[in-house]
Amino acid sequence: MESNKTSDIIEIQGFDISPGFIYPLFFLLLFVYLTLLFSNIGVLVLIITEKSLQQPMYILFCNLSVNDLIGNTVLLPQLMAHIISTERFITYNQCVVQAFYSHTFGSASHMILMIGLTVRLSRCRSFIQNAYCDNASLFKLSCEDVSINNIYGLFFTVLLFSCSMGGIAVTYFRIAVICWVKKNKEMRSRALQTCASHLVLYLIMLWSGFLTIILHRFPNYPDLRKIAYILFHVVPANLNPIIYGMQTRSLREKIIQIMQRQVTPT
Repeated sequence: MESNKTSDIIEIQGFDISPGFIYPLFFLLLFVYLTLLFSNIGVLVLIITEKSLQQPMYILFCNLSVNDLIGNTVLLPQLMAHIISTERFITYNQCVVQAFYSHTFGSASHMILMIGLTVRLSRCRSFIQNAYCDNASLFKLSCEDVSINNIYGLFFTVLLFSCSMGGIAVTYFRIAVICWVKKNKEMRSRALQTCASHLVLYLIMLWSGFLTIILHRFPNYPDLRKIAYILFHVVPANLNPIIYGMQTRSLREKIIQIMQRQVTPT
């Protein structure tokens, strides 16, 4: 087993794409990336510039947009570069940074301990069987016993998803109780519309994130794991501004006002 003097240049497996699909896939990802940049930056600018929206609820929307921007900026530009390039290399330090921000995007609370457990390992490999850097890909570069990393990763996954699903269930139950007690048809309709869209978005993020973590333990499905991870990033980042922007009355009214000012001659 070699020590940490192993080459700092890491090769990333990426996707095996037929030549005819390289540029269509590249431009599809570019369109997705530009769309989420436009929508999330638009929400940020709107909330920052409109004093009436500078309230705690809308500050949370800002945090959500910043998180989406960071998570996808760490992933998509490099992924697009690797799609059109035959050389898919990254330095180990860059890989660590990408893994750090990748897990910040998913869940920041356990990030420092998880990455710390991985960095302590010596490396004997310089090839990542993935299209991006995450914690599981990093500790697979080691020939040491990574049982602690696996146990911690699986334990936190179970804890995270249990708390997440439990919190969502409690929240929706309380909303249902309030709607039932109030017996207001308009309130029920609005709650159903809002909760349904939120629930669809949550389930997409939940299952794509769950598949990404679980499929690291099943090396026979590398492409499915990569696709699940990309969906975990780009789908919520594109839908969040739509759901929170168009279904929140104050934000929706400000967006409509701005659009009307743009199309109405002065």
